[in-house]
Amino acid sequence: MKGVVDDNLRALIEVHVGANPDSIKSMVMAWVDTAFNGGLVLPRGEIERLQLKEYSSTSAILADGQHVELPTFTCYLEWFGNEYRTQVVANEGAHPLLGTMLLEGRDLAISYRRKTVELN
Repeated sequence: MKGVVDDNLRALIEVHVGANPDSIKSMVMAWVDTAFNGGLVLPRGEIERLQLKEYSSTSAILADGQHVELPTFTCYLEWFGNEYRTQVVANEGAHPLLGTMLLEGRDLAISYRRKTVELN
């Protein structure tokens, strides 16, 4: 899986997300966030657009140290040729985030010189 480093130095990977296994998947450019140990974080507007179903909630500690309770949703990804069910955390941010749960067992290479991202 290949991605890019954008002009703001964010490592971005294209993921295809749907509300259920049979739904048409929508492309989302997710920022690789190695400080987030979950699956995906999506802005609330993106969750509404994808019509994801609310699942539960989770406690989280934000980058500023604030403790919050955030709603979670279920989604299905096309992930390395397979359908993968994962949890999505809703937030008020502007960018989708891809967490380390999806990186487990994979190799991530980011070249800021070449502006490339490779996930194998």
